[in-house]
Amino acid sequence: MTAIATALEAGLPGLLADIEELVRTESPSEDLAAVADCARVVAGLGTRLTGAAPEWLDGSGRPALRWRFGSGERVLLLGHFDTVWPVGSLTGHPFEVAGGRLTGPGCFDMKAGVAQLFHALSVLDDLDGVSVLLTGDEEIGSPTSRTLIEAEARRTGAVLVLEASEGGALKTARKGVSGYELNITGRAAHAGLEPQRGVNTTTELAHQVLALSALADPATGTTVTPTVASSGTTRNTVPDAARLLVDVRVETVAEQDRVDRAVQGLAPVLAGASLGLAGGPDRPPLQASASAELFELARSRYAELGFGPLRGVAVGGGSDGNLTAGAGTPTLDGLGAVGGGAHADDEHVVVAELPRRAALVASLVASLVREPLSVPGRVTS
Repeated sequence: MTAIATALEAGLPGLLADIEELVRTESPSEDLAAVADCARVVAGLGTRLTGAAPEWLDGSGRPALRWRFGSGERVLLLGHFDTVWPVGSLTGHPFEVAGGRLTGPGCFDMKAGVAQLFHALSVLDDLDGVSVLLTGDEEIGSPTSRTLIEAEARRTGAVLVLEASEGGALKTARKGVSGYELNITGRAAHAGLEPQRGVNTTTELAHQVLALSALADPATGTTVTPTVASSGTTRNTVPDAARLLVDVRVETVAEQDRVDRAVQGLAPVLAGASLGLAGGPDRPPLQASASAELFELARSRYAELGFGPLRGVAVGGGSDGNLTAGAGTPTLDGLGAVGGGAHADDEHVVVAELPRRAALVASLVASLVREPLSVPGRVTS
C-alpha cells in the first residue's frame, strides 16, 4: 500500500465525520435555503482540508463553489451537493454506520463523494493545476450551472467526476438524455349526444405514443419511452387537451440528432388536432472514447495502490460528466462512493471502500498534475 493509501486509511474516522455532517445538512435541489446551508458546510470542509477558500458563484440564487489551485487547467474535479431527498428525510432515514455500511439521505448520491474529494486532495503536496467545481442543481438537470460546467471543462485537460459507483465499477460511458413535452389540442363535445363533433385528444395521444415508441432502436441502444400521460376531464366529454412526457436515452450524438429530428417532425393524425412540442436534447452522451485514456490510467494507478483489477461500465443515467464530455474534454465518471440504492430507501455506502476510492482519486490527480493529458486544440500550462 502506498503512502497515499495509508494516509487515507488512517484518516477514515475523520472522513466518516465529514460525511455525517454533509448528510445531516439536508439539501433538496428545489429548497434554495437548504442548498445554500449545505454549500456553506461544503465550503468550510474544502477550506479546512485544502487551506483555500472557494469562489462563490451564484446562479439565480443557487450557489456553486469553485476552487482553483494555480492555473487550475490540468484536471477538474466535479460533483454536486444537492439531493433528491426533501428536508425531514433524516427522520425516516437517519445517518448510521453499522455492519460496514453507511446510510442516510444523499449519502451515496453524492455527499460521500464530496467528502472523499477533499480528503483525497488533503494528502497531496502539489495541487497546482487542479480545479474543483461543486454545484447545487445537478439533480434537476443543472439548469443554472450547465454553462459554468461547460466553460470550466473547456479550460481544463481532464475531468474526474465524483459521482457514486454501483458495485465499484467506474462509469466509462453514459447515455445522452433528451426530454420532450407534447401538448395536444382537440375539440370538446358530448360523448353521448354528438361525439362526432369532437376531436378526441386521447385518441390522438394514442397515435403519438405509438409513433414515438417506434423511434426506439434497441440495436443502437436508443430508448424512447413515453412516461407521463394525461387527457380528458369527465367520462362523458370528448377530451380537448392531452399532455405527454417522453424520455429519450442514446449512446451517440448521431442517434440523439436522429430522434430529435423525428420528434420535431411529428404531425397530428386526426383532422382538427394540433400538436405543441417543448424540449429537446438535454445532455449529450459521454462516449467510451471520452473516458478511454483516463480509464486506462485509473486501472494502472489502482493496481499500483494494491487494490487489484478495476472495472468500467456503460450506464443509461446521465450526470454532469455528460456535459464535460460534450465540451470535448476527456472525462471519467463514477469515482465517488461505492455502494447502491441511489434515490431509494436502501441508499448506502460501503465504508471499507471510502479510503480506497479516495486514494484512487488522489493518485489520478497527482498523475495528471505531473503529466497532463494532451487534448487536441487545447494547451494546458
